[in-house]
Amino acid sequence: MLIDTHCHLDAAEFDSDRNQVMTRSIACGVGGIVIPAVSRNNFAAVTSLCQSNDYLFPAYGIHPLYVDQAQEADLAVLRSLLPGKAVAIGEIGLDYFVEPRNETRQLEFFIHQLEIAKEYELPVILHVRRAIDPILRELRRIKLVGGIAHAFNGSQQQAEAFIKLGFVLGFGGAMTYEKARHIRRLAVELPLESIVLETDAPDIPPEWKWKQRNEPGELRGIAEALAKLRNQSLDEIISVTSSNALRILPGLKSVLTTD
Repeated sequence: MLIDTHCHLDAAEFDSDRNQVMTRSIACGVGGIVIPAVSRNNFAAVTSLCQSNDYLFPAYGIHPLYVDQAQEADLAVLRSLLPGKAVAIGEIGLDYFVEPRNETRQLEFFIHQLEIAKEYELPVILHVRRAIDPILRELRRIKLVGGIAHAFNGSQQQAEAFIKLGFVLGFGGAMTYEKARHIRRLAVELPLESIVLETDAPDIPPEWKWKQRNEPGELRGIAEALAKLRNQSLDEIISVTSSNALRILPGLKSVLTTD
């Protein structure tokens, strides 16, 4: 059974055929999908979607690119959804790539949400683009149960730092491009026990879906690409990465079991 640890299935891009997308993903062997919220505005949509489907699991958080529109009261709304079916706090983190940005405000919301995760003993799903070192600094200060560094593209040293803190690293469509030599090298050299699979659909499509909408059914092809890179069987890749997801996101275990 494949587990997509990061998929924005609530996005408007899926409004016209969401049920068909889910049917295709199940046919491709995807047995569980984690849907991270990005702002208070989509908490309700994520909740509704996950309540209507046993194999969809919510995570709630305020994404760094949405903090400028966020208010302090949004954190109280986030708290009101915990505990429950939520498997993580996320998608949270820092983004030092997009311009313009308010790094101070990003950091404030990030820290607040780390503290909520610590209080509820929940893992976090991290957005780490161009901001890995400041994120690691806060994780060393605020000790958590672990989580996922989504769309990881850092150094080997940074990967090892996340692993030491109890985190796993998310790999998806970017890994399927031959020119993505750094990501592909990491996918080979890192311990398989530290890797989980993700699509980030509708974004980050794999090579065979270049400039098209990504969807969770592509996870099998992503797993096949990882198996080829590592010279391991597809069954082993699926088994280990799914076990990793169940370990790092214990809330999945209440419904999902590995094959």
